[in-house]
Amino acid sequence: MSLPLKIALAALAIYAGVGLAAWLGQRRLMYFPNPSQIAPGAAGLSDVEEKVLRTPDGHRLVVWRAQAQPGQPTILYFHGNGGGLANRAGRFGRYRELGFGLFALSYRGYSGSTGSPSEAANLKDAALAYDTLVAEGVDPGDIFIYGESLGSGVAVATAARKRAGGVILDAPYTSVVDIAARRYPILPVRTLLIDRYESDKRIRQVKAPVLILHGEKDRVIPAEMGRALYALANEPKKLVLYPEGHHIDLDDFGAVKEVRRWIGALRGVRR
Repeated sequence: MSLPLKIALAALAIYAGVGLAAWLGQRRLMYFPNPSQIAPGAAGLSDVEEKVLRTPDGHRLVVWRAQAQPGQPTILYFHGNGGGLANRAGRFGRYRELGFGLFALSYRGYSGSTGSPSEAANLKDAALAYDTLVAEGVDPGDIFIYGESLGSGVAVATAARKRAGGVILDAPYTSVVDIAARRYPILPVRTLLIDRYESDKRIRQVKAPVLILHGEKDRVIPAEMGRALYALANEPKKLVLYPEGHHIDLDDFGAVKEVRRWIGALRGVRR
């Protein structure tokens, strides 16, 4: 066997090994859960309760829940892939100050929830969260589905199957496949990925109004993905870009006020 052929075969073996390792460990590269269970009160949210949802397959999901003030909507919140509910306490507090209700689901493996996260599990659990809200008496028209980063894919998938007053997508992507292909261009990620969160294929099924928020300086999920998803969404829709915004700081540039104005306009309330 010639030396060039040996080198080529060795390179191929290394590439195959890297691809196999990436396939086997892909969920560790996608999800970064903080399993610590922190009570809402300990995170500064005295008017938010911690509840537990039981899934049909026997898992316990931690939920932070607060009732809406009369005439106000409820935010059904799906968080990003890092940290846990306590990392979003500041944002939750700002919406509580507006009188909005809150139903924030912790994915499996996060914030005291049992099990391990996956796309299939997250979408089933999101549907369970929505159905629980409706069973509690919340009108679907009063439910605003909020998806942050990874959670934007959960939000789009949920809104594609459920009725809602509106959908808020904070730093959304077209699909996790597109993100992975940008990040690992030498790997065949479009073939390897199991959890794909293909919002670009689902958003046309969303009939509720859509608000997309994105920072122009986002280095995790580029703003061009927010623009692309906006182009695919049905009317009515709105895209708000923040020139100085990064990935997790849009509240610093007025995102909460924008959400308040947008929801108020949809509901015919002057702000």
